[in-house]
Amino acid sequence: MFADRVLSGMRPTGSLHLGHYHGVLKNWVKLQQQYECLFFVADWHALTTHYDSPEIIEQNAWDMVVDWLAAGVDPSQATLFIQSKVPAHAELYLLLSMMTPLGWLERVPTYKDQQEKLSEKDLSTFGFLGYPLLQSADILIYRANLVPVGEDQAPHLEFTREISRRFNHIYGKEPGFEEKAEQAIKKLGSKKSKLYTELRTLYQEQGDEHALEEAKSLLNEQQNLSLGDRERLFGYLEGGGKMILSEPETLLTEASRMPGLDGQKMSKSYHNTISLREDPENIRKRIRTMPTDPARVRRTDPGDPAKCPVWQFHLVYSDEDTKKWVQHGCRNAEIGCLDCKLPVIDKILAEQKPMIERIKKYEEDPTLVRNIIADGCEKANKLAEETMRDVRAAMGLSYS
Repeated sequence: MFADRVLSGMRPTGSLHLGHYHGVLKNWVKLQQQYECLFFVADWHALTTHYDSPEIIEQNAWDMVVDWLAAGVDPSQATLFIQSKVPAHAELYLLLSMMTPLGWLERVPTYKDQQEKLSEKDLSTFGFLGYPLLQSADILIYRANLVPVGEDQAPHLEFTREISRRFNHIYGKEPGFEEKAEQAIKKLGSKKSKLYTELRTLYQEQGDEHALEEAKSLLNEQQNLSLGDRERLFGYLEGGGKMILSEPETLLTEASRMPGLDGQKMSKSYHNTISLREDPENIRKRIRTMPTDPARVRRTDPGDPAKCPVWQFHLVYSDEDTKKWVQHGCRNAEIGCLDCKLPVIDKILAEQKPMIERIKKYEEDPTLVRNIIADGCEKANKLAEETMRDVRAAMGLSYS
């Protein structure tokens, strides 16, 4: 029913590192070539955990956008914007909160987990409890139907789908809905009208999921239907009302565990990161001093790559021949630990060289970034307002 549209965002909580690049940004670069993509700075989300230090958010936001551009995110292919510059996010969040059961928020798996992990902060706030709903508003305001997440974030997408279904069920019952839906069926033409009716019956009476998908495909192919009729027929198909908000699908991303300098997952909280803006000489120094297999006390001692943090970098950066060379050389003490680290250093420096060059360009002329974001915010506001007109009308808030 809705055009394929991808939405994803990042909180501006500090400088980006290689974990962000391999875990998120490389995927964004691929997605922007396949779909209509919207990537946003989630500055309101940053306030859910950093409400007591808001002074860091603005500069972090601009630095983060520069890092996105340096990593290859292309403003000619994707829309880049700042969440707080699109007020409709907050409006939809407020309106959705009026119909969201409190228990739905309390059962989100990460709610208690994050409170325990961030025990040093007071997170017994309404904003922290409601952040999954703000995430839902971020997605639904653009009627995005594809959201790239890892498996651990899949429950948040299911929560959003439930919110969308509940909204459509409560507010999609326009007066005379069934009569308008029946009139819309006739506009399909006799042959397709009959097929739609048969498929709808199969789904509603027998729960035939194949019939449901076939009927959706039929509707997606129709060029002569207005948006309103299309929404009615999608809702009528599943026994509901007019579909006002989309039900986003999870676009599962490949699990990417970028190793840190100590062998743990790369994370600012572990102080084991390599920044996207890291000085080349500092990268050399930090990789050269990385810990290795404790069994290799001397150059002549054989080792086991599986017990060495450097091997985790080879899994990310090295080709098969290099990995075989590391495995054989380490286990037979034919190479030293520094020998093993040199290919990793070369690969990281080669990867970051074009990023550093792009960063320099945007740092020398900050207006380039400001203009990109201004254009993105303008487009995002237009898309958001299209949704809000329908939401306000459905909720009886569209006064003329």
